[in-house]
Amino acid sequence: MSETLQVSDLSVRYGAAQALAEVSFEIPPNSALAVLGPNGAGKSTLARALSGLVPKAGGTVRFGDRDLTKLSPAKVRRAGLVHLPEGRGVFPGLTVLENLRMGLAVDKGRRAEGLDRAFTLFPVLGERRRQLAGTLSGGEQQMLSLARALMIEPKLVIADEMSLGLAPKLVDLIFESLGRARSAGVSVLLIEQFAGRALDFADQCLILQRGRTSWSGPADAAGEELLHRYLGEATAA
Repeated sequence: MSETLQVSDLSVRYGAAQALAEVSFEIPPNSALAVLGPNGAGKSTLARALSGLVPKAGGTVRFGDRDLTKLSPAKVRRAGLVHLPEGRGVFPGLTVLENLRMGLAVDKGRRAEGLDRAFTLFPVLGERRRQLAGTLSGGEQQMLSLARALMIEPKLVIADEMSLGLAPKLVDLIFESLGRARSAGVSVLLIEQFAGRALDFADQCLILQRGRTSWSGPADAAGEELLHRYLGEATAA
């Protein structure tokens, strides 16, 4: 069953530094939120806090009827929230098939079903199942990382800068892959350097500056003027 992610007054501190300050938002079922902001705005800290990788200094995180605020990363993942951190997160010396099997290493009983799901969503991975992951293109490696996450049937995926450092055609591949995840009923929190692409993909938008919410609203209301005001011309391109 799909669930709403509810984040209320979320704060994170690194020592004396305030990394996030009272950030609030919701992601309804089967929807996407674009999180935008300049470098150092707190976007990746938000992702790590939601997935349990860093402790919260305040606020709450609820997913459906579950309180995730103090749960470990493993328990957050079991609740259906999967974090794809910046960087491709694949094992380059293993084949595509071996990488996917690693995604269900603790649940071998669901491995065949999970592999079928991965290859149905991403047929190119089925064609390259015997190929070493390190020989795939950057976009295909990100696809593999996403496929591995989707094998466990998550309800929400946090995609942190999946297009970072990729050529435009490979960026297209990443957004196509995320679109397939949404079509399969997965909600998406998208942290992305290509603001225009992120807004085209998302339903809602949250703009962070210095760890605080600068603006939030429908993605189609975050026009060029707003992006230039908060992000600057380079990020809004």
